[in-house]
Amino acid sequence: MVASSSVGLALLLLCAPAFAAQLECRVASVTRGDTLMCLTVDNRQELIRLRGIDAPGRKQPFGEHARQHLADLAPGKSATVHWTYRDHQGRIIGAVWVEPVGCPGCGHTLDIGRAQLASGMARWAQRYASQQPVEERYAYEFEESEARARRTGLWRKFKESSQAQAGQ
Repeated sequence: MVASSSVGLALLLLCAPAFAAQLECRVASVTRGDTLMCLTVDNRQELIRLRGIDAPGRKQPFGEHARQHLADLAPGKSATVHWTYRDHQGRIIGAVWVEPVGCPGCGHTLDIGRAQLASGMARWAQRYASQQPVEERYAYEFEESEARARRTGLWRKFKESSQAQAGQ
């Protein structure tokens, strides 16, 4: 009886999602289109890398547009960060939720990583999909495919630059 209980518990733990921590903070600054600095309630600074997306760096084509778009969504706002680990640089890797600009009183209902994808300011980081909850993974994949189909943001830029190169 003890052996079967142990097996059942082990199976339950394998099927359960990984423990996720939650951090309440205020977004202090945006360093690039997928990274921001948060200030916690006890005044600690935490560097947050948005889980599941990859935005161009500031010196790469479209990088400053991506950073500015995220800066329009987040700085100065209170945020909730859902995360499970830190990377090798000590950054928290997580999903950041804020109150939407046009919806005062709505609470933290805007996933800013997903908003970056929907506006074409980032790519879905498919190679890290296994680190995302299933619902988030599907939503992010969908947002990138929609942005590509609309040729918005960096998808427009890449299309224009590839046409220019083809015409040379």
